[in-house]
Amino acid sequence: MTRATLGTAGWLHARSNCLASHQLWLWVAWAGVPLALASLTVRAADAEGQYAGSRPNIVLMITDDQGYPPVGRHGHPWIRTPNLDKLYDQSTRFTRFLVSPTCSPTRSAIMSGKHPMRCGVTHTILERERMALDVVTLPQVLKKAGYQTAIFGKWHLGDEAPYQPENRGFDEVFIHGAGGIGQAYNCSCADAPGNSYFDPVIRHNGKFVKTHGFCTDVFFTAALGWIKKVKDSGKPFFAYVSTNAPHAPYHAPPEYLKRYTDRGFPANAAGFYGMIENIDDNVGRLLDKLSQWGLLEKTVIIFMSDNGMAGGLGRPGQIIAVGPDGTQYPSYNAGMKGLKGSPDEGGVRVPFWVRWDGHWPAGRDIDRVAAHIDIFPTLAALAGAELPPDQVEGRNLLPLLDDPGAEWPDRYLVTHVCRWPKGANPDDFQWRNFAIRNQRFRFVNNRELYDMEKDPGQTNNVIDQYPEVVEKMRHFYEQWWQATRPRLINEDVPLSPTRPYHVWFEEQKRTEGIPEWQPPEL
Repeated sequence: MTRATLGTAGWLHARSNCLASHQLWLWVAWAGVPLALASLTVRAADAEGQYAGSRPNIVLMITDDQGYPPVGRHGHPWIRTPNLDKLYDQSTRFTRFLVSPTCSPTRSAIMSGKHPMRCGVTHTILERERMALDVVTLPQVLKKAGYQTAIFGKWHLGDEAPYQPENRGFDEVFIHGAGGIGQAYNCSCADAPGNSYFDPVIRHNGKFVKTHGFCTDVFFTAALGWIKKVKDSGKPFFAYVSTNAPHAPYHAPPEYLKRYTDRGFPANAAGFYGMIENIDDNVGRLLDKLSQWGLLEKTVIIFMSDNGMAGGLGRPGQIIAVGPDGTQYPSYNAGMKGLKGSPDEGGVRVPFWVRWDGHWPAGRDIDRVAAHIDIFPTLAALAGAELPPDQVEGRNLLPLLDDPGAEWPDRYLVTHVCRWPKGANPDDFQWRNFAIRNQRFRFVNNRELYDMEKDPGQTNNVIDQYPEVVEKMRHFYEQWWQATRPRLINEDVPLSPTRPYHVWFEEQKRTEGIPEWQPPEL
């Protein structure tokens, strides 16, 4: 979970006039300042993608703290992820997809299409995880276009009533509170008291229910039950399946733990990788049901994670465990610098795989740098939905999904870890824990520049070789910060004296009890 951020210097905004050509206005922030405003005549399909307005179902899966490395197809030397590997093979993959260094910021970018700091999100607690109430959310836009919407798992954009997903566009809500099951802080951010990854209490459409089983299994079962219920309604659906796994505490079902503990793994590592293998089995279960129900050609399936891989599980290359047979198990970070909470590539690069059978070919890679802010405009374009005015900063990725070699003007993306102390002046942290990224370069903490095409592992600081690049990035970032600063609306908010999930849980327990959740028949 936690905080980072991405913004964009350039954005592509197209407005179509139904039947004919239209004007595409293209702002390009090249060299850090807007240099050109060009008027081009193009067909709407060229600007928006051939499947714009096709209204497929959408399943968006996002894991918590998994990051990019622990997937077999990403070169991991010993984890077993056969279902994720199969999904990888069947998908178009964005090989340089960037999110925030921590979770609430990434989730706010998905829900808003704009930089997390511009949604007021600068932390994962302390009331700074709350997404501004003037944000028009992705499910609100999809609902207006006729979609049914649901969330299963983790929300983490505010636990107070106005911020809850049922008040932000979701029809079906099946979630835990705070950033993780059982978490509680000295602010409003808290889950149901005493909650556990096993048999968790879940808030289902405004009422707590007691579930049975491991949390990830429960969330996927609930999602599949809802999909089964709505799939034949005649209306498309958007299912946001947002697991709290593999976030700490590192608990996994015993059968998943055993594979690792038998090989000498310490408890935390066994739990982390065991949770990922459990996610893998659930992804397989979901794909099998979508196939059984004849939905694979009607449904866009997306898999991603919310930030870089969790730290504390061993430095890259460090031996995590030695098995009874002497086999060594090294930590693996896909050759990247940085983990969760870092502004380096390893802190923000995640899988982003898009599968739509019969529409986009399997097994393709797209090497253009893309980001979490692009998800909103992409899914809105698929749905034929209207974007909220002056909100979305991301780009519609449909043209790249149609043709990975499509024209794609360069842009700058901003990462900031934020998480400064409560009450601190954010301006004191402007030049700390940040990065600017375009297709070629990553500029980090105002003193490091890396040529990511030649040096993806960030081993050679080339800041002295490209002074003009550095100057342009600094100039852009200064302008960006000044424009963003007024949107940091949660910095001075007093900490709440109450934890809504605790209050609601105790009130329901006292007045009507906590009923057993009845799993759907699948």
